[in-house]
Amino acid sequence: MLRQIARLTRPVPAAGPRALAIAVYSDSAGLAFAARETGPEGVACIDDAARALILLTDLWATTGNLQLRAWAQGLLDFVLYMHDGAGAWFNFIHSWEGDRNTDGLTSVVGPNFWQARATAAVATAVTRLGVREARPVLFAALRLAAETSPPPDVRALHMLAAAEMLRGGPDQWLTSRLAGWCEELVSLRIGDTLMNSPDERGGPHLWGHLQEAALADAAVLLERRDLLDVAGRSAMAVFQPPIETGFDLPHVRPYDVQSAVFVMDRLAAATGEARYGVLRGKARAWFGVRNPAHSSVYDREVGRVADGVDEGVINSHSGAEANIAAGLALVSDPFLLAQAASWSAAPVTKVGQGAPLTSR
Repeated sequence: MLRQIARLTRPVPAAGPRALAIAVYSDSAGLAFAARETGPEGVACIDDAARALILLTDLWATTGNLQLRAWAQGLLDFVLYMHDGAGAWFNFIHSWEGDRNTDGLTSVVGPNFWQARATAAVATAVTRLGVREARPVLFAALRLAAETSPPPDVRALHMLAAAEMLRGGPDQWLTSRLAGWCEELVSLRIGDTLMNSPDERGGPHLWGHLQEAALADAAVLLERRDLLDVAGRSAMAVFQPPIETGFDLPHVRPYDVQSAVFVMDRLAAATGEARYGVLRGKARAWFGVRNPAHSSVYDREVGRVADGVDEGVINSHSGAEANIAAGLALVSDPFLLAQAASWSAAPVTKVGQGAPLTSR
């Protein structure tokens, strides 16, 4: 999937000489195209750049490959360029010239997913890439997070950013915020199930459902066993049934599966309980043939991850989110680590490299 992410990576000159972003979508022929679900949205977004930055940082930390670090730093330049100066972010750029979408429904600033994902990415850049000059942006984002009341699936990302910082050293203000945010998540349950939002009906959607992972990390830092108990019961209620069936659902995206993998991974790390590791392994197998299509979602030979499985059929498109989410789910996979260790392609440096962007 690194090859596909690289195919979709383009420079954004307005954001700086080394700034990079990732084209949102790619069809079965490899042609990238812009997002238009809510009208014209744009060609690339913070949502993808932020998650890719974390993926590449993880792979660099494991392999020591400086090409991956440079790629991550290029994405960081784009993330910082999209910051509004007050703790929030615009999500999309309209074109590769870098003109920001400032008023689109999926791009406006606020206490939303892209603000939280960017916050987590900048926390990673500060603590793991050592980009100390990004600290003012990070703490502006965390202050905004503390002043607002986003839904739990967004709040979980704030918690993961806070936990990333606290693992690097004590901070009384952040510790207090993290404890309060835990109570927010715990208060919004139906039975054992942690919900994504107050108005959600039925079971929570799987994509972006990371509350159990956030509580697991917080439980370790705050020494709160009760939070682990809450997280474990919810994880088994939300994720165990779909994992055991190979995610036998009408529509499943890599992001759904990556969320399941992440939750089980963090619970396994926090508790040492084998059952979470077993479920993590079963969830990862979805990218192979343990899925309703009984076909590989991750084509290792071609180097691309399908956008999902729809009604038992592999979706032939392969966009940014699918490949980034798969990378995060399979970050310890020997095949991916070998590819990352030997990765020698420099980040894109010329406008127009890669597949052309269509307007559809």
